Amino acid sequence: MSEKNIYDQIAKIEREIALLPPGSVSEKEIRGKVYYYHRIMINGKRKENYVSFEDVPELKEKIEKRKALEKELKELKKSIPQKNKEHVESEHSGLTFKTMVRIGKQLEAQISQTREYKKRECIKILRDYVFSPKQDKVLIIYGLRRTGKTTMIRQILTELSPEEFLKAAFIQVTIGNTIEDLDSDLRLLEEKGYKYVFIDEVTLMEDFIEGSALFSDIYASSGMKIILSGTDSLGFAFTREEQLYDRCILLHTTFIPYREFEEVLGIYGIDEYIRYGGTMSLSGINYNETPFANSESAEEYINTAIAKNIQHSLKFYQYGGHFRLLLDLYERGELTNVINRVVENINHSFTKSVVERTFKSHDISVTASNLLRDREEPINIKDHMDLDEVTQGIMNMLEILNKEDQSIEVDEDHMIQIKEYLTILDLIMEIDLESLPEVSKRESITVITQPGLRYAQAEAIVENMIFDEKFQQLSAKERQRILERLLSEIRGRMMEDIILLETKLGYPDKKVFKLQFPVGEFDMVVYDPKEISCKIYEVKYSKEQVPEQYRHLVNSEKCDMVSHRYGDITGKYVIYRGEDMTCEDIHYLNVEKYLKSLKKSEV
Repeated sequence: MSEKNIYDQIAKIEREIALLPPGSVSEKEIRGKVYYYHRIMINGKRKENYVSFEDVPELKEKIEKRKALEKELKELKKSIPQKNKEHVESEHSGLTFKTMVRIGKQLEAQISQTREYKKRECIKILRDYVFSPKQDKVLIIYGLRRTGKTTMIRQILTELSPEEFLKAAFIQVTIGNTIEDLDSDLRLLEEKGYKYVFIDEVTLMEDFIEGSALFSDIYASSGMKIILSGTDSLGFAFTREEQLYDRCILLHTTFIPYREFEEVLGIYGIDEYIRYGGTMSLSGINYNETPFANSESAEEYINTAIAKNIQHSLKFYQYGGHFRLLLDLYERGELTNVINRVVENINHSFTKSVVERTFKSHDISVTASNLLRDREEPINIKDHMDLDEVTQGIMNMLEILNKEDQSIEVDEDHMIQIKEYLTILDLIMEIDLESLPEVSKRESITVITQPGLRYAQAEAIVENMIFDEKFQQLSAKERQRILERLLSEIRGRMMEDIILLETKLGYPDKKVFKLQFPVGEFDMVVYDPKEISCKIYEVKYSKEQVPEQYRHLVNSEKCDMVSHRYGDITGKYVIYRGEDMTCEDIHYLNVEKYLKSLKKSEV
């Protein structure tokens, strides 16, 4: 293994170790009943936390994995050439750190592989902070796993001049570290003249929130650039509200628009974004792994990146009482049920009734209805599958429960808290839903910002249909037609959501909404309040131009109502998967070109 590869592997293993629990599991028998505890050492003192019986196997497995990685790390470090060992020792000469600190050659090896990666647009916020004059603020990079936080830190380190790089340090916080440990290391780094300190997974410290003010009040105010990062979005939200106030700059990485998906990862096409969008994992057509490759992967992502994020925040922080209901759902294993119910709901509503009603697949229902009305080859697909068995299979894969199977009754307070939390995570966004001629009727729809999460549910439906015995009795050609229609219907609805979401974000000075009429609707309206004018849109998952696609846009009664309410209509558009063209006064826009044309930051 080359010297560079050794350092890369060391950095990789150290990061894995940081996210695994240290210590051991102990047992205590009290009045004939066995209780389990997670035992760790903090500052020479033993600490024990109670562990439920159900969590013991997973905890033991993670501890054993950590021990195995520590052994592997020890052997790898032995293979570092002697001259480099001496160099590392000279860099750390006289420095004894309590946390995992990397400087100099070690840090250079860790960041080297990211030099060739393209950069996300939001790195501009990080760059402006790092290279700005002295200020008393810290910068917080936060977001779900696999959204590019650590990569961004490594990339900005490569932009430092050689002189600046010698004053940079990277600290990897591990479970068991305390704010006291970190304070000690920061004092030492400050004494040695370090100016740029990047602290990863800082929310793993149980006392992070209580002590977070020291980052801004002591170190940033004295000239250090302090960059904090981690996946615990709620923890950072509490930190801003309770400790840092206006002394922090926030950089959120969770939402990844189509243009970044294409430009940064080199993955092209709306279909690929629909299938894989939502993370910066090396995935899709250029790479091998993605968290949304199938429904099981999406389920794991919900549990690790979303649900456990909630659990971690609420377990340690005294400020978490407001969200206590979420922890109750998580501990009973039913938080995923609620999240998947809301993601699957075709009406984009976020209400108690969505969780309470007996589950049936909206996607199958819509496809069945459309195929039944098909002009050329109508078919009732419900006659060709065991719908109950398919539905149960979908529910099992997505951990969806009917009301009678839930161990805790989900009420409106649960829904409010989940919605509030997913908003903090940037996982959902509200889009206005207006009506004409009933101008007083105003509602909203909830759009999921990570397409891959939604599309994984479609994969679960397809998988259960494919293995249904009755469905297998259809010819191969007929099965393929039905499954393609199902996926096309889902992609179409998702494409509409993506366009609404990204248009709203791309035009913050305009009002973007969906408009309903007594019969029919405009998929999107972009209203300019300054000019008192608007543009109207239909979104079609098609590559063909058909007059039926824009029948509402040329309806004089609908257009007159819109003009009266929102001013002159300055453009009528159909966004689709074909090439740009004009048909009479209707402008057809290619969806990928449209999404890439939306507002972006300079990188």
